[in-house]
Amino acid sequence: MSTTFISSLNFAGRQIIIYGGTFVFIVGIIGGFFNTIVFLSLQTFRQSSCAFYLTIMSIMNIAQLFTTTLSRIISNVYNNDGTDASLFYCKFRFYLPTVCTMISLTCFCLATFDQYCATSSRLYLQQLCNIKLARRLVMLFTLIWILHATPFLILFEHVSSPITGKITCTLTNVIYIQYRAYVIFPIFFSGLPLLIGTIFGSMAYYNTQQFTFYTIPLVRRELDKQLTTMVLVQVAVSFFVLLPYCIVYILTLNTSLNSDPVVNAEIQLSSNITLIMYYLYFAVNIHL
Repeated sequence: MSTTFISSLNFAGRQIIIYGGTFVFIVGIIGGFFNTIVFLSLQTFRQSSCAFYLTIMSIMNIAQLFTTTLSRIISNVYNNDGTDASLFYCKFRFYLPTVCTMISLTCFCLATFDQYCATSSRLYLQQLCNIKLARRLVMLFTLIWILHATPFLILFEHVSSPITGKITCTLTNVIYIQYRAYVIFPIFFSGLPLLIGTIFGSMAYYNTQQFTFYTIPLVRRELDKQLTTMVLVQVAVSFFVLLPYCIVYILTLNTSLNSDPVVNAEIQLSSNITLIMYYLYFAVNIHL
């Protein structure tokens, strides 16, 4: 009975990834391209540092959907992720999504901070909102995250099972396994962006409510309100799609829960559901 139940849960999890992931992928790609075109085609947005961050975020979201969501769908359809066939793919299968995710989340954080500064009454904070600084910050953080993810290229290797002879793509360094499990996923991929986005998004919203007391040109005031609304909606979406996956992921680290096959299958199903929700972060594009 339990074997049948576990098989049913595993099958349901695969179907969720395949069909839910396909929906997220299609919607995300269309929305991401549309978002990028809007930001690049309008002169008003091209001069805005916040819009620049959102543009780079949209581009990275598209890349992430191709490198992670699409490959996850294909691996569930064929029940093989293909990493055993190519060492190059084994390494880049985890490297590229990590870089794209970190850049996207960084731009999300920079956009919320930028709007807090743009809507502030303090002149020195407003001066931080310029396109030159935005480009330099994006280049700097891109370099940081490229270097940060370099261990994926070094430490992922093909490991052959001594019993079955099956080749698997495995992270071979115990310390980095722990770092990936307890720092990269729960902190960099979820907790820290949510904290930064919530704090500065809330302060930006408060600042926009004080616009009537500031001497700000009408055009700039409306642009700041528009961009702040976009950022706040992104913050709200991020909170509801990133947090559940973070919670379930932490549960998967509890070895005592994973010792029970039924509970493990239930957690895996929950992980697949929240993973699709996590992918929604990269698919949801706000247009105003």
